[in-house]
This record gives sequence, structure tokens and C-alpha cells, in this order.
Amino acid sequence: MNTSVLSVEQLSINLPAGADRTYAVRDISFSVNKGEIVCLVDESGSGKSVIAQVVMGLLPKTLIPSHGVLKLLGEDVLSLSEARLKKLRGSTMAMVFQEPMTALNPIMTCGQQVDEMLVQHTKMNKADRYARILDIFNQVKLPEPVRMYRSYPHQLSGGQRQRIVIAMALILKPALLICDEPTTALDVTTQAEILKLIAELQSGSDTAVLFITHDLGVVAEIADQVVVLQLGEMIEQGQTQQVLQQPAQTYTQMLLSAVPGLIPRARPPIQHAEPLIRTRKLQKTYITGSWPARKHTVAAANDITLQVLPGETVGIVGESGSGKSTVARCIARLIEPTSGDIYANGLSVASISGRELYPFRRVVQVVFQDPYRSLNPRRTVGQSIIEGPINFGLSFEKAWARAEELMHLVRLKPEALHRYPSEFSGGQRQRISIARALACDPQVLIADEAVSALDVSVQAQILDLLNDIQQKLRIGILFITHDLRVASQICDRVIVMQRGNIVEQGLINDVFINPQHPYTQTLLAAAPGRGYAFGRAQS
Repeated sequence: MNTSVLSVEQLSINLPAGADRTYAVRDISFSVNKGEIVCLVDESGSGKSVIAQVVMGLLPKTLIPSHGVLKLLGEDVLSLSEARLKKLRGSTMAMVFQEPMTALNPIMTCGQQVDEMLVQHTKMNKADRYARILDIFNQVKLPEPVRMYRSYPHQLSGGQRQRIVIAMALILKPALLICDEPTTALDVTTQAEILKLIAELQSGSDTAVLFITHDLGVVAEIADQVVVLQLGEMIEQGQTQQVLQQPAQTYTQMLLSAVPGLIPRARPPIQHAEPLIRTRKLQKTYITGSWPARKHTVAAANDITLQVLPGETVGIVGESGSGKSTVARCIARLIEPTSGDIYANGLSVASISGRELYPFRRVVQVVFQDPYRSLNPRRTVGQSIIEGPINFGLSFEKAWARAEELMHLVRLKPEALHRYPSEFSGGQRQRISIARALACDPQVLIADEAVSALDVSVQAQILDLLNDIQQKLRIGILFITHDLRVASQICDRVIVMQRGNIVEQGLINDVFINPQHPYTQTLLAAAPGRGYAFGRAQS
């Protein structure tokens, strides 16, 4: 018989007055047993992270538990003092956060930050603590543990930073590990490594794991049990295979159908035409270090030759650091290429600058990953959208009329122009970012990880929106992503990059169904949930 580590019974947490609904979560009941991984699944705003916060005793004061029982190894967490909660954090329960860069202190070395846990909760001497930290770094498969100990967070990759956070959470061998979207921002191979690591560490120590995610591919890969939430209420729970293959509720079925499949979507053939934009032997080189230290030359993008045709979507895929975004930023002339050429409308634009770039700025527009940071919070949506056209000489009246047309195009109401970005959801803000990019009537849209942080249903809506816009306007799209499932649904052709080089490219069907390069094969094999035929695979 399994031992319950975490037991949640009819938990309800109220929201402050004036919110869209009166509760964050209502009547939630589930348990996490010793040696078990339970996944909480839903879209943003469902209350998943609120549950994690209340378990850890980190709930904001504006959120108030109004009902229910929450027991950790028999202790009622809701009635514990702050001193007792502080003692339990780290030793009995620990948490791995979504973004390790914000979870780690930038002015302390990684070793010092893990050492803090041992200083607070043990009486080990300095030498024993150091040995224990190097041992946990080895367990989480960090290279060169001594160097990792001395390194600052900014000196490590995203995957390495996440391993540091996991090491910090596990060093005291807690009974409960809470993982709040720990792989959302990671590329597929790093994601696969982190998921495997969590599963191995969990099974080796018999830890109970509460895993919070909106990625059903991750759920398929790691979970024993699944709890599905919708707007703060639990609508379905059960064993992973049962919930994913035989969902009982319409909402769960909708979530599953919104997950893009790895089998490429059927797309109309692209007619040959003069490229909207093309590059020839594009290169971007960075030189690090200064005298008297040895300088290092890094080729972030090397010998990149590509083209985008009217009505075509060209994807660039690869791991973090492969050079995807560097290529996109060079093409958009947001950074200066070191060598090579860029052609737009048949004219070279790689070396022009200043006012000569003005006409080109209308040709290429960018939709960035985080719409909240790319939109000015002090400006209304309308002010942000009309800024570009007015700078290019359009009158206020015509720019505003165009903004209203674009609101309809991105499936929002024109009234939204008078509101601020903070008043919209993540998916709505991304629609606004797309409208702002289209306001200058570009020929090429560069989408740089434009859907990676969105829930699966919102992601599906944005992909459909981009397809619809492309068919109406015949624009070319350069789509940068580390999510192979997303690439399979929107791209006509795909370019695979590794360490600044193109290792494979071709039609999406050819590359994804019959990959030739070992690196492409590794990427596809690392996609989570490959054994499940999610809904959009067949669309």
C-alpha cells in the first residue's frame, strides 16, 4: 500500500474582490503518494501554481484559503506557523521553479546558493558541505562540478541552471518535490534530459513529485497520475494512460486535440516566385575576451544561405545556442552580420545603415517571444500599433483605421485599441503583437519563438491565425522555434541548425518523416510524448 506524502482535500482559495471570479481554486482533492509523480494539467489561470504556493506556504496574502485540508506527512500545512513552514521547506518539501534565472541569485556562485540550504538545515562542517554539493552536482549530471560550484548563474546554459535548481531542491532529500513548469522554456533535448533526470532521482529516492505543466507531451512522458483543472476546478483525474487515451471530459478532449502532432500538417504547394528575402553565406561572429587574456572567436551563425517565398513559412529549428535567433536578428538587421549578404526585393541590405534602412524596416517585421515585454505598458494598444505607420508617414486617421482593420484580422474587437497590454491575456497580447507587426504592411514576418510560452489551446489559435493571415496577405514567414511539434504544423520548409551551422534543410515532410542527419534524428527522438497520437497530428 502506498504512503500518502501530500493529501489535498476539498481545498478552496478565494481571490480578492474585483477579480474575474471569486476563487482561485475550488473543492480540489487529490493525493501524491511516496514514489509517485502526479501532474496537474491545465491552461494559465487554472490555479495550478496557486496550489504549489499554498503547499509551500508561499501563498500571497491577497489569496485566502477558505476551506479544505492540506496535509504533508500528516501535518496540516494550513495551520502551521511560519517558523514551522520555514523548517519544512528544503528538508521535507522543495520546489523547482519555471525560470531558473529568476530563482537563482545573480551575485552568488551556484555553489554558495546550494550551500545556503545545508547551512540552514544541517550542522555539517564546511568540508563535508562542499563534498555533499559536488556529489549532488554529479547526481544531476552537471559537467565539471568544481567549475559549476564556482560559476555564477549567467555563466551557465538554461539546462545547467535548471540542474542547479534541481540539485538545490534535492540536496536534503525532501519527501515531496514540487516542479512548477520546469521544462517550458527548454529545447527538446534539454527538456528530455531534465525529465529523465527528475524521473531517475525520484525513483532512486522514492520521492513524491507534484509536477505542474500545461505540456501534455511532458505529461505523457513522466506522469503516473494526472489531475486536470479548468478555471480553478478539478474536472478529471486518473492514471496517465487512461486520461490521455480515453478522456472522459470534453475539456480534456479539447486540450488533447489542441496539442500539435509530429506528423506534418498537409499544406498547399508553394508556387515558385522571386524570393521576398534571401541570404547568401551570412555569418555572425562574436569575439570574447580581451588583452592580456586569450580571445575566443565564436561563430554564432556560419555560412547561412536561405530564402523565403511569397506565402511560404520557413522554419528554423534547433537547440538553444544553435544560432536560430542570431540568424533571425541578422536578417531583420537588429544586429549587424559579420559577413555575407541579405537581399530584399532584389537589393542588398546587409551593409546599409541609418536612413537607408527605413524602406527595409517596412519589408521585415518581428513578433517576439514575450509580448508583455515587447509592448510598452504605458501605451494603449492603439498607440503601440499606429506608432510604426505614423513614423513611415501615414496620417493618424489612416493609421487608426488600419489598426481597426487589423483588430478584426487578429480576431479582436476594435475597442481593444483603447486598453493597455496588462488588461489582456498572454494569447491576446500575442495577437496584438502580430497586429502591430502587420501595421507596416511587411512582406516578411519573423516569428521568434512566438508561441513557445503559450498554452496548447492558445498556441493552436495563434498558429491558425498566422496561417489565415498568410493566406489572405501572401506574406512570407520565417518561424523560429525549438518546438518540433509546432514546426510540423505551420512550416512548408524547415532548416535544422546546430552550433551555428545548417545541418539539414528541405520540405517539412522530407525532414521530419525521413531525417538524414543524426542531429535531426536526435531532436525528433527527444520530442516528449512521441508514443501518443495527439489531436492535431491528424488535422
